[in-house]
Amino acid sequence: MMRLELVKRPQRSMLFSALSPFIAFVLTMIAGAIMFALLGVNPLSAFQIYFIEPISQVWQLHELAIKAAPLILIAVGLSVCYKANIWNIGAEGQFILGGIVGSIIPVLFPQFEGPLVLPLMLLLGMVGGAAYAAIPALLKTRFNTNEILTSLMLVYVAQLFLDWLVRGPWRDPKGFNFPQTIQFNESAILPELMPESGRANWGFVFALVAAVLIWILMSRMLKGFEVRVLGSSPRAGRFAGFGLNRMVFFAFLLSGALAGLAGISEVSGAIGQLQPVISPGYGFTAIIVAFLGRLNPLGIVAAGLVLALTYLGGEAVQSALGISDKVARVFQGMLLFFVLGCDTLIHYRIRLIGLAAPKLETAPKLEEAR
Repeated sequence: MMRLELVKRPQRSMLFSALSPFIAFVLTMIAGAIMFALLGVNPLSAFQIYFIEPISQVWQLHELAIKAAPLILIAVGLSVCYKANIWNIGAEGQFILGGIVGSIIPVLFPQFEGPLVLPLMLLLGMVGGAAYAAIPALLKTRFNTNEILTSLMLVYVAQLFLDWLVRGPWRDPKGFNFPQTIQFNESAILPELMPESGRANWGFVFALVAAVLIWILMSRMLKGFEVRVLGSSPRAGRFAGFGLNRMVFFAFLLSGALAGLAGISEVSGAIGQLQPVISPGYGFTAIIVAFLGRLNPLGIVAAGLVLALTYLGGEAVQSALGISDKVARVFQGMLLFFVLGCDTLIHYRIRLIGLAAPKLETAPKLEEAR
């Protein structure tokens, strides 16, 4: 009888650590080709439609930037959490709360216009996301509650709260009973970068700036060193005088603020009003982005563009081949699976262990019977 055991490698390969995301992507492509073949579609034609056609024109590149911006913003914040060994799984809820809180001004005070409206909305969005992220942080530090469960369950609270708002107190009275708020006024709309060629807005710029700032924080500042030390060895961090509870709040508030900024940027930029659904799952996909980017803010920018392409590709194969757009989720899931699988094999090796058969102690029992 045999069993598998993971044995930690004394030293991991730096080469394979660097190549891991690329290996995972190649394995995802192979698995995707098998999936398309099983669906009765030529894999080469499907890949052409999925990966090439969605970025073949300038306006499509703008759509790619729109999809990538929230993924990068959220994933950059999550990378700080995961580096500190703090598992925030609720970025989707923080994204939604950021969109809700940031929309207070254009929804409840539509007469308030001017250059201050948009900065206040963005600030409120960050405050809303950070405040919502503070809930699992407080529960973890005060009651030692598992942050994976609390942050994840709060996602569904946020989704239901948004649904209640747009169907109830915030519903547009002139909207023919559709579950949506009033359209935001011009002062509350995030400007487009190049209106003559596409819809990409300043949310993509926010994402790039956040990635650079977090990279500087993590690689050049004491706080980044504190994050890395507490994440790799909490005991060493305590000896150095770093507070674990303070780090929990710092990581949650930072990631929540960036998720909230992504939420209000999406609402005020791509959508222009609150609706029952403002996210196709950006908060969960950003977890894949963070790990595909090796928890490096600059790597996350590239990973965010790749995952954004899966959204566009899913829509493309749906219209061109009649395949469900859920194929995008399948690609994202396979990519996460292979990324985590590659990382596991880089840090551990698999060993087969044989289990000895239990000995039959019949002789002593026979002697006792006699």
